[in-house]
Amino acid sequence: MITRLTGLLNRVLEEELRLQAGPIEYQILVPEIVRRAVQTKMGAEITLHTIQYLEGNPQRRKIFPRLVGFLEEPEIDFFELFCTVDGIGVRTALRAMVRPIRDVADIIQRQDAKQLATLPGIGGSTAERVIAKLRKKVTKFALMPAREECSLAADVASSVLDETFAALVSVGHSEIDARRKLERVMGMKKKFNSVEDMLFAVYEMENS
Repeated sequence: MITRLTGLLNRVLEEELRLQAGPIEYQILVPEIVRRAVQTKMGAEITLHTIQYLEGNPQRRKIFPRLVGFLEEPEIDFFELFCTVDGIGVRTALRAMVRPIRDVADIIQRQDAKQLATLPGIGGSTAERVIAKLRKKVTKFALMPAREECSLAADVASSVLDETFAALVSVGHSEIDARRKLERVMGMKKKFNSVEDMLFAVYEMENS
């Protein structure tokens, strides 16, 4: 499986780009957030994190391998999570990713079906399904720093972040308040190995 590609950016099309790696030019499907980020880098060397899937009709023996590319590994994680929702395939998920994943995750966590339904390919009923399935699974992505802030972000596992968020809500904090507290802690250049470590940091910051 090809998980990472580095090469020269030859072409940027509406839903894909062409990357020259050695003598081979690769066709890579990309979401809008990636296309916008690389469209000014024609001829430059870029690196994409990739996943593969098969597209076509197996009954007619017409199956084609496809590459999907992202600039950051968390974008792959979010994309694959998004694809677990019934009715959302690879192409639909790619069309929907027109906003940074932390923005989409925040919309899901706030259960804003109306705003979620504005994403391309996501109607009202699909938005409801997305929220029902992913609302408790996107905390990590909703709290992601912007790319330029990544070096200052805390090192914390997704499960620890999700459980800490749930713990704050369970003791009476609103979801908005819990998210704000975690955003402050995520701004610390620190590693958190457990929910207890992270909760201690949350309340220590409040009392400082």
